[in-house]
Order: sequence, then structure tokens, then C-alpha cells
Amino acid sequence: MTENEGWSSPDDKSGRSQDPAPGPQQQPHPQQQPYPHYPAAPPPQWGPQAAKPGVIPLRPLGLGEILDGAISAIRAYPKQMLGVSAIAATISNLLAIGLMIFIVNETTLLYSDLSLTASEADRAAEDLQRLLILTIPSTIVTVLIAMIVNGVLTVVMGKAVLGQPITVGEAWNHIRPRFWALLGLSVLYTLIVAAGTIAFIVPGVWLYVLFSLSSTALILEGAKVGTALGRSKRLINGAWWRTFGILLLALIMTSLIAQIVQIPFSLASGDLYNVTGVGLAPDFEVAMLLTAIAGIIAQTITMPFTAGVTTLIYVDRRMRREGMDIELARQAGVSQPPPQPPTTW
Repeated sequence: MTENEGWSSPDDKSGRSQDPAPGPQQQPHPQQQPYPHYPAAPPPQWGPQAAKPGVIPLRPLGLGEILDGAISAIRAYPKQMLGVSAIAATISNLLAIGLMIFIVNETTLLYSDLSLTASEADRAAEDLQRLLILTIPSTIVTVLIAMIVNGVLTVVMGKAVLGQPITVGEAWNHIRPRFWALLGLSVLYTLIVAAGTIAFIVPGVWLYVLFSLSSTALILEGAKVGTALGRSKRLINGAWWRTFGILLLALIMTSLIAQIVQIPFSLASGDLYNVTGVGLAPDFEVAMLLTAIAGIIAQTITMPFTAGVTTLIYVDRRMRREGMDIELARQAGVSQPPPQPPTTW
């Protein structure tokens, strides 16, 4: 079995359309088989008896199960998820802070050449230019490192669903051939969302959710960039609001965690002194270092959780639309119980 065989899309397996009509030798999925005396086939009712080889039961998931599954994966694979995130967050934050300190202390990029009579508009434009000079290099570093980490964490989550072991090296070997495709997809996805946001905020949010599963499809299915975007769009179709709600809740949770982590470091870096006159006086280098430490701690916790939630949304959508639970049960070596017929009352 190849790495992507168990996660291949229906198109890859059949070479035909997404929902082909069953031929003489092909049995339809249980979701398509009508129950006796019922005019149409209801969805499977696996209930609590669904097989659970890993962090989630192999059936359509509820909101709580998606969030709990992401947390359970971190507990079950701490070295792979927290360890990788900690290393990546350390590199990302130290490089970003180092670039900022270098720009401030060793270059003239932030020096002002405006006259005292400059207008407020000119001063606002200069402030924006300074902000971009400081943030663009660090943002590029953060995005590139986060892209690699999310790829590794997605592979780990795929194994967590099956309850199978995996090492960091094995996860990296899986994404290494897809690195440039993942990079291209990340850039394209960012540009698409940015363009939608600049045009009007609502299209940006809509596009963000619509293509949110594209990197997961690229990694797990081995899809090309265009195909991965199409797969995300197809899976999200009919569930945009539900996906938006789950991603928004995950964002709120991770933002709260990040804010809680950063509070003591912000106070220690000079905020407490500014408010009360007590404590350490503000110092740029110290403030940057403390900000980096806070970012490392926060990202170590939040990156695996966000990657886990996104991967489980993808798995849930495939189980709902494509009967992926049967294939996952086969891969995990467990038997999936038959669906329970609906009650008659």
C-alpha cells in the first residue's frame, strides 16, 4: 500500500466522476442502499458502537468530537505534535525577532526624512511603511515554517485517526516530495484570500473557508495544487457554515490561549511599568526577546490544535460524502458495525 492509497479521492480510485453510477459488478456504498419498506435511504446511524481505532470514532463527527479528537491526538502523540511545533516555533520566533532587531539597529530603513511641516497623511504613510518593513520579513519566515509544520502535523493526524504509530522522520519523508507543491499551494491560497479580503472582507472569509482543506488534500491524497483546491471546494460544498463555525471557534480558542500566555510577558517587558511605574522599564531588545518566548509557548500549543481540527474536518467531510469510514476501518484492521435502521416512531 502506498502512503496515499488509503486517502485517495474517489476520482483517483475509479478514474471516473465523483459519484459514478454502480455497474453490474459494483455494489453501492451502504449510504446508497435503501432499507426495506423505506422510500429513500437514510444516512447510517452508527451511534456509539462505531469503531474507534484512534482518536475519533469512524462515523460523522460532532463539534465536540472534532475538538476532543484534536486534543486527544496531542496527548497521544506529544513528541510528534508538541515537539515539532516547539522546534518550529522557536526557529520562527527567534528568526523573526532577530530580523526586527537587525533592521532597527543595523539599518537606516526606519529613519525618517520627513520635514517638521509634513502633513498627517505623509506621516501616516511613513508609519505604514515602517510597519511593513518590520513585519513582512518576519511574516515570510513564519509562513514558510508554519507551512512545513502543518504538513508534518497533518500526516501525524492521519495516523492518529487510525491509531497507528508514526515518527517525525516518517512524517517528514511523506511530505518531502510534496514540499514545493505545498509551498505553491500556500502562496496561492494566501493570495486568493488576500485578494478577496482587499476587495471586500466577506469574499475573503468565504474563500478562506472554501479552500481551507486544500493543503490537507494535497498532503494526504497526494493531489496536485489545482486538484487540491477543487477537492476542498467539493468537500466544503453544502457545509460552508458548519465549517466556518468550527474554524471560528478553533480560532477563538487559540487566540484566547495566546493572549493568556502573552499577558505575563507583556507586563514583564515594560507594560506594567508604563501603567504603574513599577517593574522593569521598557527596553526594546528585552521586549522583543520576551515577545519571542511568549510566541514560542503559544504557538507550541496552538499550532497542533489548529492542524488537528482542520484535518478532522477533512476526515468528517469525507466520511459524510464518500463513506470514508469503511476504508479507514479497513486500514486500521477493525470491523465497522452495520448501520442501525431508523426508529419507526
